[in-house]
Amino acid sequence: MEREKELVRICDLKEKEVINICDCKRLGCVSDVVINCETGCVSALIVPGPGRFCFFLGRDTEYVIPWCCVEQIGRDIILVRVDVEKVLVKCEW
Repeated sequence: MEREKELVRICDLKEKEVINICDCKRLGCVSDVVINCETGCVSALIVPGPGRFCFFLGRDTEYVIPWCCVEQIGRDIILVRVDVEKVLVKCEW
């Protein structure tokens, strides 16, 4: 009997904290996802970047983590393997 794949909803992803296993640092919680409209697959996770000044003035960067960098999705956390400098980008909005 083939084991069923576990399904995860986008709203469930937004409740999970993202941890980079390269340096064991917390990046934050998922705020959005990027979906490829042609394939219907998730392409990347979006996590807000660090605040500008003690988190008072908002954020102007975000982590765009390619789906292929997601190592494991657990009950409370998502483990990723990324080079933080490469996935930290200026917000486009």
